[in-house]
Amino acid sequence: MGEIHLEDMEFYAFHGHFKEEQIVGNRFLVNLTLYTNMERPGKSDNLKDALNYQEAYEIVKQEMEKKSQLLEHIARRILDALYEHFDGIDQATIKVSKMNPPMGGKMDRVSVTMRR
Repeated sequence: MGEIHLEDMEFYAFHGHFKEEQIVGNRFLVNLTLYTNMERPGKSDNLKDALNYQEAYEIVKQEMEKKSQLLEHIARRILDALYEHFDGIDQATIKVSKMNPPMGGKMDRVSVTMRR
């Protein structure tokens, strides 16, 4: 088994519980680790044998464009879409971070991590 890491994917999106967040938007970072068998693509050097991480990125991007109130909802939606699209995922870990959240004080980010 091997790991594919898509790190610090940055999106500007309109997620949040507060109405203002869904109007003004915010920056989000997404980190994704996909665990998959890499034996075949490691030997063949052929993309058709691999879990295509460009397609994984596009799935994350599409899901980030859909409004949600909660980070947990975003993370679950992304995992659902990835597992629906790919047969070769043995396990996945996703971390979704909202940058500069409106918490009433200085904070870099708030994050949610989910594994399946």
